[in-house]
Amino acid sequence: METAASDGQILTENLQRYPATICLKWRGKVKNMKISKQIKDIKRWVSVLLTMLLAFTMAHTVLAASGTNNNSGSITIDNAVIGQTYEIYQILELESYDTSQNAYTYKATSAWKTWLEKQTGYVHFDKQGYVTWVGGDNAETVATFAKAALAAAKAQGITPVKKQTAQSTKIEFKDLNLGYYLIDTTLGTLCSLDTTNPDVIMHEKNEQPTVDKEVKEDSDRTWGDENTAQIGDTVEFRTTIAAKKGAQNYVLHDTMTEGLTLLPVSIQVAESTENASRKLVEGEDYTIKLAPQYGGTEGAATTDGCAFELVFAQSYLDGITGNKNIVVSYNAILNEKAVIAVNDDKDKDAANINRTKLDYGDASETKWDTTKTFTFYFDLVKTDNDKILLNGAEFALYDAQKAGNLIAVVKESDGIYRIATEKEKAVVGFQSATIKAKDGKAVIKGLDADTTYWLEETKQPDGYNKLSERAKVDMGAQNLTAEIEMVGDKNTWIEGGVHVINQKGTELPETGGMGTTLLYLGGSILTLLAAALLLVRRTHR
Repeated sequence: METAASDGQILTENLQRYPATICLKWRGKVKNMKISKQIKDIKRWVSVLLTMLLAFTMAHTVLAASGTNNNSGSITIDNAVIGQTYEIYQILELESYDTSQNAYTYKATSAWKTWLEKQTGYVHFDKQGYVTWVGGDNAETVATFAKAALAAAKAQGITPVKKQTAQSTKIEFKDLNLGYYLIDTTLGTLCSLDTTNPDVIMHEKNEQPTVDKEVKEDSDRTWGDENTAQIGDTVEFRTTIAAKKGAQNYVLHDTMTEGLTLLPVSIQVAESTENASRKLVEGEDYTIKLAPQYGGTEGAATTDGCAFELVFAQSYLDGITGNKNIVVSYNAILNEKAVIAVNDDKDKDAANINRTKLDYGDASETKWDTTKTFTFYFDLVKTDNDKILLNGAEFALYDAQKAGNLIAVVKESDGIYRIATEKEKAVVGFQSATIKAKDGKAVIKGLDADTTYWLEETKQPDGYNKLSERAKVDMGAQNLTAEIEMVGDKNTWIEGGVHVINQKGTELPETGGMGTTLLYLGGSILTLLAAALLLVRRTHR
């Protein structure tokens, strides 16, 4: 029994050295169960065997998770973006490691040593040159360090130890010197920082920025991909950049077709998160490049046909530690060169186009996002009661049925008119053109949808009555086009457009009947007879 007790004590001591759950259960049984020596011997040998097995397993684990640098490291990037280039920089060299003790001995690589020695808020060098991390164990601090390291690599021309363009969704860097690596990608978002000891698998999050372009519809104040406007109107645009942490080299490009005139003073930039928003500062957070026609000068002008570009400061981008929206708002005028819409699904590009894209990273860009601004026309057709077109009528355009404001127009050619711009109306001596129908028809273009206009007849065709009130023009989201055909030898209105009818005037009936005419005739005869009688008398004398 003493021997058994002694053996039990030895077994207990061995089990305490290897605290596995199964061994703890056996130890409890040895202490508490009073069984025969034979049974105890069997259990003692089983326990010894289990202890030996456990010791062997633990020793094997420690061996597999420790070592020295033998250039056998590898970094595998999963979910890589095809076509993007990944670069790896070795910041620290790993002399040896023991993961069970969380023990790593690092020294700075020659390319990074000078820079690292200045990063006292993140790392510490001892007298032997070993490096330890002192920056705090939180993701934001590590990310800030990684951004600073990447900026240093770019600024100092530090060469990556390897780089590779993704041909598939998986990239593997092999035969690496063990150490602490910074991985960068041309996507413009920092990939990762990690230690090879010896193998690391990293997952690319594909956090690519996006842009969302919108324009405001003035009739209901909603934002979308399309809107309608009248020539001379101010059109409101906004672009939302979905920025990602690790943002690099963001440049927003914006182009406009010639029917839109940018108002540079209207450009505003603000950032927005779930909890707050703030206006960014030009010259500090970003700079603006303008096209030459908007005042862009040499060195600060766009060179690729853009109306404007926003270049974001890297110092601002480095402060983006999570998803953040950057909203760029600006206005443009729909001008005299505006494209007029057509009623044809095959020509949906008969609109005034505004496009935006974002360059980011080393050579990446988003797709162009586009808005379309439409403006319309109507045909004015002047006829008689028989729908025969009439010449000679003249009109003015108003924004109300009575009184209201005259809507100024300019004449482009005979029978063709468009809404005047503010710039045109500002010219000294400007007067709105009179709308005159040519061959019974006039075209007025540059009109907004969901708007009611009013035509006032200022001169009617000869022989016809002038309209007693203004004619209503209801513009929808399409043109009001008239169909006119030759019927017999007359141009005749068939349908469509704005059809305005003049009533033909008739000769008023005379009063007094034939009696008055007979009196005039009788008087004339008597006058002639009197003259003849007078002549005869003078002859006889």
